[in-house]
Amino acid sequence: MIVCVCRRISDREIARHARAGMSFDEIQFELGVATQCGCCESCARDVVAQCSASGPIAALHNEAASQTIQLASSITESKAWNSSLHSPAA
Repeated sequence: MIVCVCRRISDREIARHARAGMSFDEIQFELGVATQCGCCESCARDVVAQCSASGPIAALHNEAASQTIQLASSITESKAWNSSLHSPAA
């Protein structure tokens, strides 16, 4: 769904950036969301909050060291990841 009509920014685009660990302010600077009329700011902030609250997909726990190592939520969300190069051979 389009959240920011002025900049044509969807909830998926905002969510992708939020899951990559970006804050609302960073997303706003990167995408320009809520920088025109401002009507979408509360909705955009809600999307960021929902994605931040969901946390990572996986985490490792080392009982000996009693610490948790947080992993990335999804390697395929990275712009550097090229799925055509890393797909299994047919």
